[in-house]
Amino acid sequence: MLDLKFIRENADQVKRGVQNKKESADIDQILTLDEERRGILVEVEKLKATRNRVSKDIGEQVKSGGDPAELKAQMREVSQQIQDFDLRLKDVETNLTSLLEWVPNMPHPSVPVGLTAEDNQVYRTWGEPLISDFPLKDHLTLGKELDILDFGRGSKITGSGFPVYKGKGAALERALINFMLDQHTRHHGYTEMFIPFVANRDSMRATGQLPKLEDDMYYVNRDELFLIPTAEVPLTNLHRDEIIPEEQLPIYYTAYSACFRREAGSYGRDTRGFLRVHQFNKVELVKFVHPDSSYDELEKLLLDAESIVQMLGIHYRVLTLCSGDLSFSSAKTYDIETWAPGEGKWLETSSVSNFEDFQARRAAIRYREKESGKARFLHTLNGSGLATSRLMVSLLETFQTDEGTVLVPEALLPYLNFRVIGRES
Repeated sequence: MLDLKFIRENADQVKRGVQNKKESADIDQILTLDEERRGILVEVEKLKATRNRVSKDIGEQVKSGGDPAELKAQMREVSQQIQDFDLRLKDVETNLTSLLEWVPNMPHPSVPVGLTAEDNQVYRTWGEPLISDFPLKDHLTLGKELDILDFGRGSKITGSGFPVYKGKGAALERALINFMLDQHTRHHGYTEMFIPFVANRDSMRATGQLPKLEDDMYYVNRDELFLIPTAEVPLTNLHRDEIIPEEQLPIYYTAYSACFRREAGSYGRDTRGFLRVHQFNKVELVKFVHPDSSYDELEKLLLDAESIVQMLGIHYRVLTLCSGDLSFSSAKTYDIETWAPGEGKWLETSSVSNFEDFQARRAAIRYREKESGKARFLHTLNGSGLATSRLMVSLLETFQTDEGTVLVPEALLPYLNFRVIGRES
């Protein structure tokens, strides 16, 4: 959530930021309500001052033997006015808070201005695309021929977009998750957490999924809980309503979770196989950092995510997202896209974002300065480290052979008891 004072003092900048993010927050109405709120507070303070003065006068009249009836009547009138203003203030603040929840985070000045993914900028690339002398198969064909993926039975059990992994496919998925968790905990300084896969409304609101993305969430009405779209939600909310000593920063967490997304806006997009699913696995990375270091931490976070793809030996590129492609809560985001040679396209495998103090304000997460003792909002960051579904597409298609098998990347061999994925006899 943006600081109301910041909006008040930088209204034109905020309006541009909202426009550049393709959002529709009503900044003028927010300013109107803010002015009304401050006006009410001034009037209430005047009335309270009057009440204090009248109370003193009543005491003096009683002490001198006078009749304070008129002053008491005046006191009742003033008290009623204060009560009326308090009710009006509560209504104004409720409406104001509701409008503020729809104001997105502002893009960082380094973010390119643009409206669509076509305006994203290539930040860097790594590796080379697979060049083969045999016809390449896509992951759907490989999954079926090798009997390691079963989308049909997943649809029968639940519906489309809920895949089933089988045999060596299931083992490969588990190996990817364990490999990523081990890398981030052993070499990148993250503390592993195992978190709930459901979250309450306060948690979803704190990280910015609500109210904007409610239609994209799976909601359990009876228990008023949401299936998490990412482990970012529970990991960030670990410190909701807390003040962290400055000397404990930075804090790094990683966690595996299943992720659930309705993908309500995916109509017309390519939804074959793993390209767009409603349930997938992901290893998440979350940081709580000092505001002065958050953009250095963003670059480090990106390197942590990139290292996974490099160790797997998959060709990828990093994009700097333009303003119109940023998420609601992000100030700056890098996407890692892996190359899928069978599909012949780039696939988003990771997003790495700096939210600055946007989530911290919504979640009331602060740090206490060591010298001054003041509590200030810290910065939060998160990144996929990585999501496995599209990574699986790139892996299968990159390491396929002319014999129709798939070779296991060297980095995953310690987690598996096979080197080649072939059709089981």
